[in-house]
Amino acid sequence: MSKSGLFAHFGSKEDLQLLTLKQAQTLFFEQVFSPALKQARGLPRLRALFSNWLAWIERNDDLAGGSLMLAASVEYDDRPGAVRELLVAGQRELRGAIAKAIRLAIGEGHLDPGTDPWQLTFELFGIVLATHHDFRLLGDARALGRAGDALDRLLETHRAAAPSA
Repeated sequence: MSKSGLFAHFGSKEDLQLLTLKQAQTLFFEQVFSPALKQARGLPRLRALFSNWLAWIERNDDLAGGSLMLAASVEYDDRPGAVRELLVAGQRELRGAIAKAIRLAIGEGHLDPGTDPWQLTFELFGIVLATHHDFRLLGDARALGRAGDALDRLLETHRAAAPSA
């Protein structure tokens, strides 16, 4: 099928991009987030989410550009329009869900009550971005293991104090 025929099928290049991104977001939810929700609240769920996310990065290694949402985020971060709006909405929803998982971990007594869920979300996302960068761009197979080590250290700094006897 020609490029013009493909766009004609979808109505426009932007419609094709939007449908592709929506499908990528759906797959991410199904493969990363949804399975994590089956884990117990608190750190088991947060760790499962992170583990699934690293597996997503590894699974997408053979795709040109790797994670479509991360690649599109870089391409559209300063370009106004519907594609950017969809990306922003998806990233805000994802970050909100991560912050909620962190609040649940605080509520379960796994993390210190003084933990700022939004700051920890920011730091977790930073680990994911660094992992994607090192794994994809630098071809460093150690990036996934390093990400797990970084998560362990980060969570340890926020671990709830053991109850006094």
